Amino acid sequence: MKMRGWLCVALALAIAGFAGACQTYDFTGNAADDDSSPADDDASPADDDATAIPPVLGPIAAVVPGAGLPPEVAFQHSNNNLDVVDHNGVIFLAWRTAPTHFASTETKIYIVSSADQVAWNYEAEIAEGSDLREPRLLSWNGRLFLYFGVLGKNPFAFNPEGMMVAEYKGPANWTEPQLFYQPGFIPWRTKVVDGKPYMTAYVGGGNAYSLNSQPMYVHWLTTADGVNWTPVVPGQPVVLTGGNAETDFVFLDDGSLVAVADNEEGDAGGFGTKICKADAASLGDWRCVNDPKLYDSPLLFRHNEGIYLIGRRNLNDDGDFDLGYGNLPLAEQRIVYDLAYWLERKRCSLWQIDPDTLLVSWVLDLPSRGDTCYPGVLYPSADEYTVYDYTSPLDGPDVFWLEGQLNPTQIIRQTMTFQAGTN
Repeated sequence: MKMRGWLCVALALAIAGFAGACQTYDFTGNAADDDSSPADDDASPADDDATAIPPVLGPIAAVVPGAGLPPEVAFQHSNNNLDVVDHNGVIFLAWRTAPTHFASTETKIYIVSSADQVAWNYEAEIAEGSDLREPRLLSWNGRLFLYFGVLGKNPFAFNPEGMMVAEYKGPANWTEPQLFYQPGFIPWRTKVVDGKPYMTAYVGGGNAYSLNSQPMYVHWLTTADGVNWTPVVPGQPVVLTGGNAETDFVFLDDGSLVAVADNEEGDAGGFGTKICKADAASLGDWRCVNDPKLYDSPLLFRHNEGIYLIGRRNLNDDGDFDLGYGNLPLAEQRIVYDLAYWLERKRCSLWQIDPDTLLVSWVLDLPSRGDTCYPGVLYPSADEYTVYDYTSPLDGPDVFWLEGQLNPTQIIRQTMTFQAGTN
């Protein structure tokens, strides 16, 4: 999950009068100086915007903090970037913990495992003396890998250094992390489709928040050994160029694909998100339309014929990230849009994508508020999807995004169940 640059943070703090307004939370999710919870959000898109029958949401389970964690886990205030996978019938969870959402030398990644998702066993603790983000678990060919990005130490900068990988060798036994691929990359999604492993990763984030930033590049990769990654389309690693970073994709039944890439940095097509499609005969040719909304931290999955996206929802008037100031230079648009986005409330939401028109429709909001939305999903049955996500305390105030990033966040679990036969 990308962080804004020092200029936007400083301006946001000044505009919001934030320094004197921060709230302090305990780990029960209660605000120390405000025990009131806001009314249910009334800013949801109109019901007729949805194209799917919404799934039924099950009970919420607290994971981090949670009673089932092993004593070796010393979680901090901010618990966010996460991934979860079923490996040979055992659930593995990895997440980032740090003093705040922002870069810190105290950042750690923990890995735990569980047979029942209630009692968790300690697996590993990773600390590199700098910020760590985007943990990604890949269970493939009987092996389990953890990938993550290594960043800098400055909380007001985004300095990607490269990607590291560690392999599971047995209970609480992982190889030492090693660098792989190319310097400066950040991993986004890993998955296995029909036995073949895939990864999306991006580079260019080091320039992303300067006034003269350069284009970013999304690479689409595969591997034969879990460590050395090469282009899915031989000789063509780059599938997107411009303001794109976090990218996920799904294949359709005819072998084509649909992809979603955040376009937070903007380009000639605007700001927000690129919704893309590629034909089976030319999978490296991603043709995209720009959506003015920013579906941060995108995760895509198929349910029957439906294509679903879990990503962040902005609670301004129309939900758009691109506010239409196309008359301004690109760098000035970034600042305006970033400031507005940081000072709005957020939700983590389920959306549906039409594979023909590439239009995105809101389906429902998951329990979430403040600093939220970095989903991981398990697939226990044909109609069930167990979603792991992070959020500011659900029984605390409905704070705007930046305030949530400086206060505690927690990881929760919830199952979505679709009605049998629905798309």
